[in-house]
Amino acid sequence: MMYANYQRVTNTVLLPLPILLLALLLNMAFAPSSSALQVTGLYSFQIAVSNESEAERVRAFREALAAVIVKVTGSQRPLEDGNVARALANAQNYVEAISYSSELMPVPDALAVEQRFVNVTFAASLIDEMLTGAGVPIWDSNRPSVLVWMVLQEVNGERRLLTADGDPAVVALIQRFGTERGVPVIFPVLDFEDRRSLPLESLWNLDQAVITAASARYGADSVLSGRLLFTASGELVGLWQFIFQNQATVFDGFESDLKVYLYNPLERITTQLADYFAVVPVTTDQNYVLLRVEGIDDLEAYSSLLNYVRTLGLVRSMVVETLDGTRLELELGLQGDSQQLLELITLDRDLTPIASSQGRDPSVLHYRWVR
Repeated sequence: MMYANYQRVTNTVLLPLPILLLALLLNMAFAPSSSALQVTGLYSFQIAVSNESEAERVRAFREALAAVIVKVTGSQRPLEDGNVARALANAQNYVEAISYSSELMPVPDALAVEQRFVNVTFAASLIDEMLTGAGVPIWDSNRPSVLVWMVLQEVNGERRLLTADGDPAVVALIQRFGTERGVPVIFPVLDFEDRRSLPLESLWNLDQAVITAASARYGADSVLSGRLLFTASGELVGLWQFIFQNQATVFDGFESDLKVYLYNPLERITTQLADYFAVVPVTTDQNYVLLRVEGIDDLEAYSSLLNYVRTLGLVRSMVVETLDGTRLELELGLQGDSQQLLELITLDRDLTPIASSQGRDPSVLHYRWVR
């Protein structure tokens, strides 16, 4: 079996020699800062196997690659593309590394049994190249967070907020979806402030204004609120509301299986977010934008900003144009346009736009570094 020869392509950074030396020293002294919205493991997946045979590996590689493509793009739709289908038929050509692990799995009315897994990591550059060739949008690893509120009603009419202690199965399924799809899912702490600002009845009624106000403390990029009614016949009936970009969408839910009931709305909102943020990488000329950043007060801020810009998936090249006092100007080569970069930066809290300069020149983005 042949495995991909893999080398990750990093952004090109051209710096004046004195600054380059300083940057190199700082990169050794300070680890790149992490963002709460930075998703890792997009090109890896774990598949259950019955043994370590070649046939099982081929099956696992194909299933893992399909899962990774969905995770990288944010949607199931690319699996219908002919180029992607051909890649799935030769999934072993995209494999970078594999390892096996075991886990004791609970079985109803029996002792736990050992389940074998294969952990597959794929070559990111080859997958991106394949998707780009197919014209499939790729979702950057810097992703919007989803805050989840839920209220559940039992058959006897009793209502309660979703908590990890009270409803571990529900929480575990939502977290599992987030891991499988690369979506940063967060839950409210449900302390006194939460319960005061979002009464149970307001959440059950999906009161958009109250939910939005209660969610503000978490700084989430989107909010999914749901109500779930357990019926006497075992059916799951409810209603969902998704708030994104100050717009609310309401849709219902009706299932008999808990996983399906939870995964359906999560699938829906993930596709919506991916449609908004994912871009088709360009293989021709890059678009260029000037990123002007105030507040670079010391070498640590300088290094942190460069490390941050490197994490922005749209950025393909970076050149330091000017370093004047506390102002740093970077020329960025993009695989998208300045509006897409602006929306990507908005997901973070590290750069604050300088309002007086917004809208004047789309080729210049003006911010203040606030980390």
